[in-house]
Amino acid sequence: MDKPVHILVVEDDNDLNHLLCSILRKSGYVPQSAYSGTEALLYLEKQEWNMVLLDLMLPGKTGEELLHILSQRKESIQMPVIIISAKGEQQTKIAALRGGADDFITKPFDIEEVSARIDSHLRRYKRIPAEARSNKLQHKTITLDQDAQTVHIQGIEVTFTSREFDILALLLSSPKKIFTKANVYESVWGEPYFGDDNTINVHVSNLRSKLAKASPNEEFIETVWGMGYRLKA
Repeated sequence: MDKPVHILVVEDDNDLNHLLCSILRKSGYVPQSAYSGTEALLYLEKQEWNMVLLDLMLPGKTGEELLHILSQRKESIQMPVIIISAKGEQQTKIAALRGGADDFITKPFDIEEVSARIDSHLRRYKRIPAEARSNKLQHKTITLDQDAQTVHIQGIEVTFTSREFDILALLLSSPKKIFTKANVYESVWGEPYFGDDNTINVHVSNLRSKLAKASPNEEFIETVWGMGYRLKA
């Protein structure tokens, strides 16, 4: 029998909190309400959670402060965090995604979409082995350290731009997965994808060039035509 999936709902609006908990119960999950950042911290220290739904504008500690605390915890690597907030500015979204959030949903939200995104993230975290969620990601001769923001190839440090680093980290996070251009753009840029292939093509090309220069006899990234990119086995 599967273990219960425990999800912490951090939302100070009483009606929205109850609505989110209702959505979770209908999907078979076990929700726990928290109405402030301070209360949420108490629950986070009390037990392990499978996911956190996090508002940003909270009494006590803000959602941004909670997200920072979560990003520093090793055990949180295995726990997706979805921001659900009325703060829909692009820079707010990007800051949250770069700060450790796995997704950002803007209020008002569609109930079916929220439910689908929760299911999707839980499935993805369940599939990815623990070593792929650690702060050090490895493939062939590449070692990427997410804490130190460094990449070593054959033991030698190679410098990448932040976008190149994030694309490489995304591919390393799930070595067998084919990432579509939409996957890459929305994960790395934190914005909806509207078919801007050129932006992705340029960054992936630059990434490939640096990898090839560091290890000329090895191919790390392959293009799956009509689908996207993945690490070459």
